[in-house]
Amino acid sequence: MRLSFLFFSITLFTLISCGQKTKNTEQTYNFKLSDKEWQKKLSLEQYNVLRKSGTESPFTGKFWDNKKEGTYSCAGCEQKLFLSNTKFKSGTGWPSFYTFIENGIAIGTDNDLGYSRNEVHCANCGGHLGHVFEDGPEPTGLRYCINSVSLQFKEK
Repeated sequence: MRLSFLFFSITLFTLISCGQKTKNTEQTYNFKLSDKEWQKKLSLEQYNVLRKSGTESPFTGKFWDNKKEGTYSCAGCEQKLFLSNTKFKSGTGWPSFYTFIENGIAIGTDNDLGYSRNEVHCANCGGHLGHVFEDGPEPTGLRYCINSVSLQFKEK
C-alpha cells in the first residue's frame, strides 16, 4: 500500500512538473494587449501559437519554403526578427534561421514535453515563436525553428 502511494505521488509530481513552463508574464514587454485584444487582433491559429505556445503542423506554414529576400517580423507586434539571408533549408517543415536581428528575440525555457527546450519568443510582445536547437549551420551552429503563423514577411 505504501509503495503504491509512493509510486502515485512520484508520478503525479512528475506529470505536474513536466507541464511547467517559464511564464512570459514575469517579464515586461513594450507592446502589451489584453487577452481579449490579442484574440481580436490575431487569427485563431496565430493566437494559439503566439499567445498559447502552440505549434503549427510541419510543412503547412506559408514561409517554410519561402525563398524571397526580405525581413521576417512578429505577426503580433511587427518587431523585426530575422533577415531572409539567415534562413536555411533545415528539412523540418518550419522556417529555420541561424541568427536573428539584434534585440528581436528573447529565450526562455519550455518543459512542456518533459524535458527542457529553449523557447524563442518576441522580445517586444512576448509572443511564442518557436524553439532554438544546437544543430544549425555555421557560423552559429544554431537553428531557430520558427512557426510561420507567428511571422509576417516584408519583401525587399
